[in-house]
Amino acid sequence: MTEPGDLDDEELLNRAHQLRLLALRGHAETRRPARLHEAEVRRRFGAPTTVSASLEQGAARRRPFWRFW
Repeated sequence: MTEPGDLDDEELLNRAHQLRLLALRGHAETRRPARLHEAEVRRRFGAPTTVSASLEQGAARRRPFWRFW
C-alpha cells in the first residue's frame, strides 16, 4: 500500500474516506491505515479547532425583568 505522504491531495482524501468507512463497518485491519491517512489529512490541511474561531457573541435574548409564573 502506498504511504499517505506519497499521495496527492485528492487521492489522499478519497482513500482516507474509504478507509474510515471500512473501519466503521468493522474491518479491523483498516483501522490503523485509516488513522494514518487521517493524520496526514490533518497535517496537510489543518484540523478545525476553536482556537481559530471568531470570538463574536451571538445576539443576546432580552428577558423581562419579572418572572412570569
